[in-house]
Amino acid sequence: MRQIWDIHGGIHPPENKHQSLGEKIQTAGIPSQLILPLSQHIGAPAAPVVNVGDRVLKGQLIAEAKGFVSAPVHAPSSGTVVAIEPRIIPHPSGMTAPCVIIETDNKDEWIAHKGLSDYTGETKETLLDIIRNAGIAGMGGAGFPSAVKLAGHPSKPIDTLIINGTECEPYITADDILMRERAEQIIAGVKILQYIVQPSEQTLIGVEDNKPEGIAALQAAAAGSNIEIVVFPTKYPSGGEKQLIQILTGREVPSGGLPADIGIVCQNIGTAVAIHRAIEFGEPLISRITTVTGNACQQPRNYETLLGTPVQYLLDKSGFDSSRCSRLVMGGPMMGYTLEDTATPIVKTSNCVLAPTRDELPAPPPAQACIRCGMCAEACPVSLLPQQMYWFSRAQEHDKLEEHNLFDCIECGACSYACPSNIPLVQYYRASKAEIRQAQQDKAKADRSKVRFEARKERIEQEEAEKEAKRKARLEAAKAKQASAAAGDSKADAIQAAIERSKAKKAAQEGGNAPTENASPENLDPAQAAIARAQAKRAGGEVDETSEQKTERLEKQVASTEKRLTAAQQKLTLAQEQGDDKVAAFATAVEKTQAKLDSSRQELEAHLASLKSAAPAEPPQAELDPAQAAIARAMAAREAQANLSETDKLQQNVSSLETRIAKAEQKLAQAKEQGAETVGVLEDSLAKLQDKLADARQQLENHNLESQS
Repeated sequence: MRQIWDIHGGIHPPENKHQSLGEKIQTAGIPSQLILPLSQHIGAPAAPVVNVGDRVLKGQLIAEAKGFVSAPVHAPSSGTVVAIEPRIIPHPSGMTAPCVIIETDNKDEWIAHKGLSDYTGETKETLLDIIRNAGIAGMGGAGFPSAVKLAGHPSKPIDTLIINGTECEPYITADDILMRERAEQIIAGVKILQYIVQPSEQTLIGVEDNKPEGIAALQAAAAGSNIEIVVFPTKYPSGGEKQLIQILTGREVPSGGLPADIGIVCQNIGTAVAIHRAIEFGEPLISRITTVTGNACQQPRNYETLLGTPVQYLLDKSGFDSSRCSRLVMGGPMMGYTLEDTATPIVKTSNCVLAPTRDELPAPPPAQACIRCGMCAEACPVSLLPQQMYWFSRAQEHDKLEEHNLFDCIECGACSYACPSNIPLVQYYRASKAEIRQAQQDKAKADRSKVRFEARKERIEQEEAEKEAKRKARLEAAKAKQASAAAGDSKADAIQAAIERSKAKKAAQEGGNAPTENASPENLDPAQAAIARAQAKRAGGEVDETSEQKTERLEKQVASTEKRLTAAQQKLTLAQEQGDDKVAAFATAVEKTQAKLDSSRQELEAHLASLKSAAPAEPPQAELDPAQAAIARAMAAREAQANLSETDKLQQNVSSLETRIAKAEQKLAQAKEQGAETVGVLEDSLAKLQDKLADARQQLENHNLESQS
């Protein structure tokens, strides 16, 4: 006789399981619309691979797994995808999440599929791939992807395989009816699990003693195998994974640990049947057994239900009377949660829809003050201190909650059931878990941001150091080039002097061969005639342009040279920022242009000074010559324009940078909302623009101060 261990605490609430066991499993049928959440499991949600308007067949992949801990979703029946949008999903908060909506066509057409004729000829990896691609997740409540759980780790050998047939929650009979009617499929699935896991010691199916018919069916199906059916006394919550392991083996899973840490793998009997269907027939997980019960239903029973079936559809088939129902519950009365909308779909973890009357499940009385009786601690199957955790939860002392192993709580509700003050203890623990998880996520996000910021800062410093090194190298190269040029200046000066002497000699020769005053222009060739005309003009005191024309020409020459200097300076600045190899050439161009500008300005100033000295001293304004007035106005306008042009240029630069920064901030905000990979690049670009704006503003301020002084 196998030894059975007991667990700490536990309670014995009314079972109320007889209501839904009066009939065999019924096929629920095909509803007009199936609502399939993309997250029906623990881990990353699946990603849709179909589009609105696509026709799908039964068993077709409609959403693929994203990540290692994830599971795909398949079409439970044939039809047309009419929407991919957020809908209400089974969750205590009543939240919405992305779902694929299929309008069924009642044809129930399957995709081509077949199973393995002999799975023992396949490798463990091949079978795990089939299970993974079938979308099978734990059907006992948690919904952990089965392929991940069965893969194991070489460093953690498995000696015991446990199949959970306990189903300790009141009202729920989905596993019980499965054991009664499909025991052969359960045993077939367990044998596949044995082949995958290879337990070195034992394979156990644990069942509470309140299921005699299911126990008998399992024992008959397992006859002649090494699978042992272990029966133990009924107590809630014996169906918890860690509690069942302790009952059957006497071992305790360490706090924060997993069953694999002590050499055990645990699976639900519904999961075993789903694995059998996937391996033997090639069928993905598209349906499950769901109990619909409670006295508000005229015909409580268990249904073979397509995933995605709205709860209202099952209630209608069970003769639901909403006037008698106190509240709808997804799950059992201990661990279930209230359903706010009957459009909520059945998913892979939906084992029960409970519709109790007010007599069955009355509204809880108001909570009273804790009397410190300790009954909650006596009932806790995990040996926690619920009373102490309650005070920490109310005070939001999350550190102390974690020290008291809050996350070991399985939220079975035994403490709330035993509390004479009717304090909803489990609700406090759930809320605190959610707050702690959110705080951990926020901290992880902040840590990632800090790492990214420090990496960006280090990258900027490195870039600046590299730029500075390049600048120094270019400066040294420019100095060396200037020194080399200076060494060749003497030779260049000698060459230039020779050129000038040659030009002067040629001019003297042409002057000596010029025609005489008595020569007739008609007898001269065209070139000599042109020279003669020029000499005649100079002799007669004629000029080629007026004073006003020369003033205008010189001003245009100065303005043109200023523009060229500005363009050359911009090119030099851009080359220095980008580390261009042509910085030295650009610097030489700036120097030459500056020299030309200085020369043009000196020529203009000399011309204006000569005009001014030739004009009468302080003539009355009305008696000024028109040319002199024009010259004075031109000089005043040029000075005003010079000052105004520089101020406007700096202000325009500041305005342009402010506009570019506003656009850059908008792009960065959009990238952060979309989670784009360019966030770091946009942040760097924005920082550079902000640095340039600060420099531009400083230049404008300095210019204004100089102008005022």
